[in-house]
Amino acid sequence: MSTEQTFDVIVIGAGSTGENVADTVVRGGLSAAVVESELVGGECSYWACMPSKALLRGTEVLEEARAVSGAAAAVSGQQDLRATLERRNSFTGNWDDSGQAQWVEGAGITLVRGAGRLDGEKRVVVRAADGTETVLVANHAVAVCTGSAAAVPPLDGIEDVDVWTAREATSAQEAPGRLVILGGGVVGVEMATAWSALGSQVTLLQRGDRLLAGQEPEAGDAVAESLRGRGVDVRLGTSVSAVRRDGDDVVVVTSAGEVRGDRFLVAAGRTARTEDIGVEIVGLTAGEYLDVDDSMRVRGVDWLYGIGDVNGRALLTHMGKYQARQGGAAIVARAQGHQVSLADWSQFAATADHAAVPQVTFSIPQVASVGITAAQAEERGLPHTVVRYELGDVAGSALFADGYTGKAVAVVDTDRDVLLGVTFVGPGVSEMLQAATVAVVGEVPISRLWHAVPAYPTMNEVWLRLLETLRG
Repeated sequence: MSTEQTFDVIVIGAGSTGENVADTVVRGGLSAAVVESELVGGECSYWACMPSKALLRGTEVLEEARAVSGAAAAVSGQQDLRATLERRNSFTGNWDDSGQAQWVEGAGITLVRGAGRLDGEKRVVVRAADGTETVLVANHAVAVCTGSAAAVPPLDGIEDVDVWTAREATSAQEAPGRLVILGGGVVGVEMATAWSALGSQVTLLQRGDRLLAGQEPEAGDAVAESLRGRGVDVRLGTSVSAVRRDGDDVVVVTSAGEVRGDRFLVAAGRTARTEDIGVEIVGLTAGEYLDVDDSMRVRGVDWLYGIGDVNGRALLTHMGKYQARQGGAAIVARAQGHQVSLADWSQFAATADHAAVPQVTFSIPQVASVGITAAQAEERGLPHTVVRYELGDVAGSALFADGYTGKAVAVVDTDRDVLLGVTFVGPGVSEMLQAATVAVVGEVPISRLWHAVPAYPTMNEVWLRLLETLRG
């Protein structure tokens, strides 16, 4: 026998995106329930951003200390693996979500544990672990915030191998002796950096001819060179066709021969988590990303929203939170009877994920970027010019690290005289990204950027050097 409860808004998925949707609508005066079948807090808290960056931070700190004469003498011995893992565990709460659940309830949001499934217009059936069912009915909207999952390619023999995805790689309690990674994107690069520094012998297999393929070429080239310098076997232009077990070994069959390891990490992209949530009842296809407008409403279904990774627009935690704030505000506005068109709802529309997405790859060196690359500007037929500058030639960089090397790349719209994209490659560059984000999102004219004077001596002086180079 099932019970029935009514709320203004029902959110399926209590990750960071779902939490922010629910919080936004509650702050707007609506009632909300969030449904979660795993851990409250979601992927970022337990298997992505937080644990991965905790794994990487010690390596980054040691790298910075070793790059400063005088400080380098104080660095001796190796990184403490057990302490590093324990620190990582602390950031996940040891995979206990009680603290996050307490926050949800303290925010005035009702938490319903179990697997949620659409069961009609504005209806969600939640099946708990003990088999009991609760029917949730929404007065105004249902928001699907189920995120994405690791995509595992259908390699021959893969069903017989205990494959790692990002979840296993970020939560492992021991360093694998030999780690073979398929994929040279952000996950592959970060995990190669982390585990090689913690004692693993790492082989990184990338089908394309460059790591971090969606970034400026300088980024992938610098990261590949760095990884190789740290003992990682980086193999570009290498495809994988099969995998098998041979005793304790995982054998990966590639276009350049076989590679053996103790663990095989698949970091080959993501897929929408829209299976088994009932999207078929509104004519959508399970397993596909939800097609939404800029208010995050699913096209053709006026009560259903798809927010965060599940819509495929920008698979990043901070972008999911951004979409949650915008989509949540749109839900509140519609619930309050606002009838203005979406075109007039600039405060409710999520537009940054079209061409102003900031992201950081916490490799060594770091890669921080926002907006579009030179290649993307070319593909879109935008009139542009590209400005490059050596970060190591900036006084602040020389102070940051002896022999500092890095790159700054700016893509400038030559018709509108604004920045289309900025990429920084080098140690510590993530902290310069927000200034670039403001410039790109705000479409600040180049003529005004001359008056944004960078403090001396900091790495931000590169902004002045980029402008000088652009002027010629």
